[in-house]
Amino acid sequence: MVDEVILLGYWPSTFGVRTRIALEEKDIKFDYREQDLFNKSSLLLEMNPVHKKIPVLIHNGKPVCESLIQVEYIDETWPGKIPLLPSDPYQRAQAKFWGDFIDKMVPGLVRLMWGAKGEEQEAGKKEFIEMLKTVESELGDKTYFGGEAFGYVDIALIGYYCWFDAFEKYGNFSIEAECPKIIAWAKSCMKRDSVAKSLPDSEKVTELVPELKKKMGIE
Repeated sequence: MVDEVILLGYWPSTFGVRTRIALEEKDIKFDYREQDLFNKSSLLLEMNPVHKKIPVLIHNGKPVCESLIQVEYIDETWPGKIPLLPSDPYQRAQAKFWGDFIDKMVPGLVRLMWGAKGEEQEAGKKEFIEMLKTVESELGDKTYFGGEAFGYVDIALIGYYCWFDAFEKYGNFSIEAECPKIIAWAKSCMKRDSVAKSLPDSEKVTELVPELKKKMGIE
């Protein structure tokens, strides 16, 4: 039986990028279906009735929701030659911890990008920078978070890279000045075909922000 793999996504999504990269790393053929988040398709609502959000991975008709859960599912379903998570239980638990920590950066980014002004926006920026510095300290001098092996934590974070220009523009700061090792790591990740093929152009993402704010009713 040939696997039918469908990915419901939205091109600038930091989360949808994770699933695409994981599938590319495993060399899994998939049918990508772009979604309009302001006019959600019946397929999206059917496959993710709880959160009604992308990304949704549909494998042989069965939906898997939440991007990091999808990455783990892909790793277990197609073990192949490139593991995304460590086999050692402790290292595996640590990778999942940092994946969860990276997701906890989102509230600060929401305040930085989407509607907050003045002190609230500055607080969001400060929170994001502090958390990114914590992630940078975990990276240290390693090539990837797993050492020489690209994997789960790298996939969790790299989707944000295409938004860095927008964060800097609207937050009026330099990520490279604050976290130079993160930028060097991101550039290394971009040399991988799986990442280069999956990440959207940062200029297009930045250009999209005013349109998204208008649709969301944010001045």
